[in-house]
Amino acid sequence: MATLYGLGLGPGDPELLTLKALNVLKRVPVVAYPALESGDSFARRIAAPHLTGNQVEIAIRTPMIPGRYPANDVYDRYGVEIATHLDAGRDVAVLCQGDPFFYGSFMYIFQRFTDTHTVEVVPGVSSLGACAAAAGRPLASRNQVLTIVPATLSEDDLAQRLKGTDSVAIVKIGRHLEKVRRVLESLGLAGVARYVERATLEDERVLPLERVSEAPYFSMILVTREP
Repeated sequence: MATLYGLGLGPGDPELLTLKALNVLKRVPVVAYPALESGDSFARRIAAPHLTGNQVEIAIRTPMIPGRYPANDVYDRYGVEIATHLDAGRDVAVLCQGDPFFYGSFMYIFQRFTDTHTVEVVPGVSSLGACAAAAGRPLASRNQVLTIVPATLSEDDLAQRLKGTDSVAIVKIGRHLEKVRRVLESLGLAGVARYVERATLEDERVLPLERVSEAPYFSMILVTREP
């Protein structure tokens, strides 16, 4: 029976693929990857140096519109296409930036296949580890507790979750930058916050929060108190 792989590719640097991910990538006849409705795919760009050139490619084009993502009809439609290959005996690797199960869209594909097909998740280097390495900030030590918070939460919810935490990683910054800044300033944490953008890529940036005026979606803010 063919296998569906959720293939973690790491945060961006093609050299951060695991050996297992690389081996799977080189031998599967079909690769699928998330992509914008128009334009290229970040996941495919990571994998590009390792693609064979003979693989069938499926671009899972998904609208990135608030309130519509994830779009169930998109995953249903591409799920049928993926299932056609699997049922014909062809392994399929779904390319996932970072780790498939760390805020990854692969979980929606996983849900559709886990009861009917053989599915294997290949973990990848997550953006969390990549940003900590870029910033030179250990995430937690000894008895410290690490909290991961999406910036998409409301201002009040963010404040409640950040109060009293030892170490915080705030993900999905993007258009929520000013909201996050207000919360950190109100809690007296803005001065120890470190901003990381596009970790491991050529245009990576690591800055104190006070020097950041805008942020892309692929950015993170790390706040670590002294142990």
